[in-house]
Amino acid sequence: MRVQDWMTRDVRTCTPETSLNDAAYQMWCGDCGVLPVVSGDQTVVGVITDRDVCMAACLRGATLRDLRVGDAMSRTVFSCQAIDSIEDVIRCMADHQVRRVPVVDARGKLVGLLAANDLARQLVGLADERTRTRLTPRFVEALASISETRTPAELPEPATEPRAGRQPAIMR
Repeated sequence: MRVQDWMTRDVRTCTPETSLNDAAYQMWCGDCGVLPVVSGDQTVVGVITDRDVCMAACLRGATLRDLRVGDAMSRTVFSCQAIDSIEDVIRCMADHQVRRVPVVDARGKLVGLLAANDLARQLVGLADERTRTRLTPRFVEALASISETRTPAELPEPATEPRAGRQPAIMR
């Protein structure tokens, strides 16, 4: 099984200059929680999640219209190619605790996206019992790894401290 067989090909994207408001709207319209961030030639330069959008607004004390994707995106991207095996991508997701992996060509240009939900839907629908039996435990183990809570030392530093006089709200 190859990534090209399971990936989503029609992927919404944004650029580092896109406002967080517009990125959030794209996520809403596309019913997705991530946008690959691309340069003008469609090379992947980062990813932004719905969580990144929320945390940027909270930590910076600014509106989504005033912030840019480049202010909040992750510049570390774990990607794969369409010809990679599903097993390799499941391992990548587990090793790096990511739920979504941009699919790029040899030049780094975006060609699709493979998400954990794509894997789950494809695994459930697999007609080949042997392949489903082999991949399902690996996928479940990857989800467990992805879902592990990281310690504060493992979390990336916020781009900026919260604005003076405005502390992040804590929801319980």
